[in-house]
Amino acid sequence: MSLGITISAIAALLLPAPALAGEAAPVVKLADGRIAGARVDGIERFLNVPFAAPPVGALRWRAPQAPRGWTGVRDASKLGPACPQTVRPALVAGGVADRQSEDCLQLNIWRPAGGRNLPVMVWLHGGAHVVGSGTFPVFDGTAFARQGVILVTINYRLGPLGYFAHPALRASAPRGEAIANYGLMDQLAALRWVQNNIAALGGNPRQVTLFGESAGAIAVTTILTQPQAKGLFAKAIIQSGISLFEPRPLAEQEALDVDLASRAGLKPDGTLADLRALPAASLVAARQGTPAGLMTGPILDGKLVREAPWRTFLRGEVVDVPLLIGANSNEASVILAMGVPAAKALTYLGDNQAAGRAAYGTGVADEELARQVLGDAWFVAPARWLAARTAEGAPSYLYHFDYVAEARRGSAKGAAHGSEIPYLFGTLDFLASLAGPVSEDDRIFARNVSACWVAFARTGAPRCALIPDWPRYSEADDQLALLAPNSSLVPRFRKAQLDLILGTHFGTGATKP
Repeated sequence: MSLGITISAIAALLLPAPALAGEAAPVVKLADGRIAGARVDGIERFLNVPFAAPPVGALRWRAPQAPRGWTGVRDASKLGPACPQTVRPALVAGGVADRQSEDCLQLNIWRPAGGRNLPVMVWLHGGAHVVGSGTFPVFDGTAFARQGVILVTINYRLGPLGYFAHPALRASAPRGEAIANYGLMDQLAALRWVQNNIAALGGNPRQVTLFGESAGAIAVTTILTQPQAKGLFAKAIIQSGISLFEPRPLAEQEALDVDLASRAGLKPDGTLADLRALPAASLVAARQGTPAGLMTGPILDGKLVREAPWRTFLRGEVVDVPLLIGANSNEASVILAMGVPAAKALTYLGDNQAAGRAAYGTGVADEELARQVLGDAWFVAPARWLAARTAEGAPSYLYHFDYVAEARRGSAKGAAHGSEIPYLFGTLDFLASLAGPVSEDDRIFARNVSACWVAFARTGAPRCALIPDWPRYSEADDQLALLAPNSSLVPRFRKAQLDLILGTHFGTGATKP
């Protein structure tokens, strides 16, 4: 099956048809000017709304600056571009970045018409910090808006434009301004924009839920460790993205990126202006074929990111808000796709390989053992670890997503990394356009599981029809919600395996670099 489907083609499947003649476009006055969106079937959308100035020219590799205001009414009825990145298949990234620009710091809003003081959900997309966009069709917010919330998606700088360090940038940075983690700075800037503008759009700035998946979830956990983030959101959801590893130190990142700049065309005597003038496409291409081309993320810059987020969580010095945390049943799908060898799984079993294998079952074939261990070590065990570390204070809730579309249950090994997204967003037509049919039962499950997320955004507890008595997590009870064809509460989920992973590889209560 060909996956070369453009954003515009998939959007035609998902976005509502243009408003009928005579149906007035909704106009909203924001802090920077007025915008005109579109209204269809009671849902209004405002697209390509800037939350920061274009990060181009002298603003490339700078903290995001305030957006430029405008006069008149800005057209907010059409999607904007994705940030520069390698184009990936639609099934991998949730859309195809066929339109790209460095002028990409925008957000998109969906709301029910006429709503006031509504809960707000701000989505941070995944993509290993190198691909993805809030414009992608899988993140269309219509279904969330139909449940009475305002859904916001954002773009943030990616790859060598979002996570990049160079001695020339360090030397020229204004006093007190952070460097290197430009994508993370964009996410914080978008949250500040929401606080300043969402009331004009009918949202409650005190009822903002920040949620993300994969790289977006790693961003959420990193933001939770930022003192400046206090008050920017009231709840957070972390989907398949809790890192118990160490971020790369600034000096190491600088060495890598000096080489990257050279491969992108910077001459040995090149100036800072020459560095900023390198074509974005050359920078993106120069990272291909390197580990950072597959995955990057927050860097220990010493100002914004001072330590690994897990260390801050271990001390309890984080923004204390209700959390919903979880992972999927076939997370190894993304690990193996990134080129991590299956043999790596054995290192997570510790020195006593026999005991490790026994925890997973002596009859488990090596390939299946690798799949389970890698998923547990990278995603499932860290999710339980984080739920336990945050169990005091504001409540935490733990889930395990194990729903596979009916048509694929005979062949799929479990719920792949990111496969919960079209169910939560109600974009199953996108899934069907790429991966085959979805059934009525699939659609019913999608509505029910999305309602759990909305319940959390409304109340701080994800209790819903699927799991009406979902309890807050505690280490003593060790219960999670299994979200599956037959959803239920499960005590001590994979306890032997997760205890082994956390105890032998990550140590007791902390992690090794």
